Amino acid sequence: MPWVYLLLAGIMEVGWSTTMKLSDGFSHLGYTLATIVGSVASFILLGLATKHIQLSLAYPIWTGIGAVGSILVGVLLFKDAMTPKTALFVVMLIVGLIGIKVTA
Repeated sequence: MPWVYLLLAGIMEVGWSTTMKLSDGFSHLGYTLATIVGSVASFILLGLATKHIQLSLAYPIWTGIGAVGSILVGVLLFKDAMTPKTALFVVMLIVGLIGIKVTA
């Protein structure tokens, strides 16, 4: 179950960063509230995960899910540009996260 919590925490990280962007500087109440709820939920789930997963493993995976997910949302939803070099570094980030998990 701790890994499920960690995965959900990472997904919530992507969710709240997306709603923060949609809030347009916290000027739209609904998106602002979604940002707050999502960030709190993400932290709670991370806290539950770290009861059973080492912090040195859980935190980088949590931030990595958030980083990669936010990049994908930016590219797919907000039409952010992604150069081949950027894509290479995203892949390297994913490989690094897998490496952290495998070697922990």
